[in-house]
Amino acid sequence: MNRPDKEGSAVALWRSRLHRAIQGYDAVLSLPHRREIARELQDEEDLFMLLCFCDMMGIPNPVSDMTLELYPHMLDRFHEWHTRQGMPRSPLAGFRCC
Repeated sequence: MNRPDKEGSAVALWRSRLHRAIQGYDAVLSLPHRREIARELQDEEDLFMLLCFCDMMGIPNPVSDMTLELYPHMLDRFHEWHTRQGMPRSPLAGFRCC
């Protein structure tokens, strides 16, 4: 009865060691690319924000009805987005965030 317990704990120990080794390997591989990954994610978010708010800026958007329900969730990040895009003031006439 004692032998299966030892084998089970040995297997669990090796699994945890392997899991930590895989996490370390992944961290080493992604370390030099973190800035690039963050920049790509920011570019994706910028494009998404533009697609959601483009009809308010005068650019026709065929999916404006589908993105309308997302506006309340995105208003918090709107100011950061328009300043990153080089617009010092809000481009929306009826919406002031600055």
